Amino acid sequence: MGNESYKVEQISVFLENKAGRLAEVAKVLGNAGINIRALSLADTTDFGILRLILNDREKAKSVLKEAGFTVGITEVIAVEVDDKPGGLATILTLLSENGVNVEYMYAFVERSGGNAVLIFKFEHLDEAIELLSSNGITVLPGERVYNL
Repeated sequence: MGNESYKVEQISVFLENKAGRLAEVAKVLGNAGINIRALSLADTTDFGILRLILNDREKAKSVLKEAGFTVGITEVIAVEVDDKPGGLATILTLLSENGVNVEYMYAFVERSGGNAVLIFKFEHLDEAIELLSSNGITVLPGERVYNL
């Protein structure tokens, strides 16, 4: 299985920082029958960036654009982390010692096999996938993530 299958497509929605915009996104997705698997919201004074992992990316892109939202696509990876104290530190230390920078990360809404699942964004995804996999850390295939 090549690295491409381990990449997860994340949808980013740019929102004006005003009441109701997040609810509008949720309503558009819900009305289209699209399930949110994970999300992260970062904001500034003027706008927010909503990052989403969804079960139907193509349909989501379409319905969000039709509703007037600005939508971007980014590749991220999903990593299983031991659900115990120090589990995350082990992964972050490995990345740090090998010069791999985490641009951002957020937690997945469900659990996989008793482990926590985290979404990571790296500048060099292939390098990160190889490093993590070769050190016994489970990187989940994209199709599994969309359907967890």
